Amino acid sequence: MTDGAAAASGADATRAEQDAIIAALSPVVDGIVATFGSFCEVVVHDFRRPERSVVALAGSVTGRGVGGSMSEIGMKLLAAGDDARDELNYLTRTGDGKLVKSSTMVLRDSAGTAFGALCVNLDVTAVHQVHALIGGLADVTAVPEAPPTTTFGDDIAAVLDSIVDARQLRRPKPWPQLSREERLELFRDLDRQGVFAVRGAVQQVAGRLGISRASAYTYLSAARQRPEGARGTARPATTAPQTDG
Repeated sequence: MTDGAAAASGADATRAEQDAIIAALSPVVDGIVATFGSFCEVVVHDFRRPERSVVALAGSVTGRGVGGSMSEIGMKLLAAGDDARDELNYLTRTGDGKLVKSSTMVLRDSAGTAFGALCVNLDVTAVHQVHALIGGLADVTAVPEAPPTTTFGDDIAAVLDSIVDARQLRRPKPWPQLSREERLELFRDLDRQGVFAVRGAVQQVAGRLGISRASAYTYLSAARQRPEGARGTARPATTAPQTDG
């Protein structure tokens, strides 16, 4: 067998193993939701297809369906690659105001490659309201920190827009007033969040920022080449026309 044929065979075996793991989890999601009831949602994500990563789902907390996209949290794990770690017992808030307690567990094959995630979401809105009521009756005045709002949906474009907008809001100046270094840091941050792993993301980010696609490629290229502190340079840049804007 040639080296190329061996590599192809190995890739096919890896994909088959990953597919088998995902297939085995499909009945698991139904069992977990049957145990915890209507306030629970369980989702299986396939990171190999980030634009439609939801491949199995039971329950309805975030309003997604099979074929839907990953959230900002999933994209962060995607960006981390094989260094991704489980995110356990965290709170987020949906766009319609639900308070959601979640755990996201990374799926790995026998080689340790991260290729997906199993996510359990519990709608704890009512529990939180009861907790606040009891706290008020007991004269407990401490106010917990508000959890971040997370974009859940079937459209990856909405998730990308939400991530870009959130990063923009951290800065008191609009894009035209940002220095070049601030612009590069914005693109580094988006890259760290896994935004550019999604097909067509560069063009969408450009539109959201009001710049040309060529300019967006230029900033992404420079952001990936320039050292970040003491961590050295990032991965090779995406090629594109070099037009600053």
